[in-house]
Amino acid sequence: MKNVSNKFIMSVSRILFALYLILLAYFLFFSEHYGRTIISGQYRYNLTPFKEVKRFIEYRNIIGPEGFIVNIFGNILAFTPFGFVLPIISPENRKLLNITLLSLEFSLTIELLQLIFKVGIFDVDDLMMNTLGGLIGGVCFLIARKLLRSIRR
Repeated sequence: MKNVSNKFIMSVSRILFALYLILLAYFLFFSEHYGRTIISGQYRYNLTPFKEVKRFIEYRNIIGPEGFIVNIFGNILAFTPFGFVLPIISPENRKLLNITLLSLEFSLTIELLQLIFKVGIFDVDDLMMNTLGGLIGGVCFLIARKLLRSIRR
């Protein structure tokens, strides 16, 4: 019975992870709401840590609460599922260091694609926030796994 349950959880997790990746790709590369349909004629990037974070904090009254929350916490929230579901579908990546490094690698891939295709901005702040989101998701996974193990005993 346990084996059937694990296979079901693995299958559902893979489907949810694929849907998550599709949704993430849409918002990062195609969403009109976030101006992703406009392809810039130039390469846009920020290599200064916390530059954009400081800017959003400084102009929070101008951009409004939604803009502030989306820009400061959006990337963290967007990458939390990555860190949570990845160790479910990839048991060899259940160590927090692996989850964090894979979150960084995945985020770097996205940022490089945005730079190459001139959609959005390559932003070191996004790398940090995305990686933090993956780390938080990984911590949540480890806590959930520990809780489930203690309940099963």
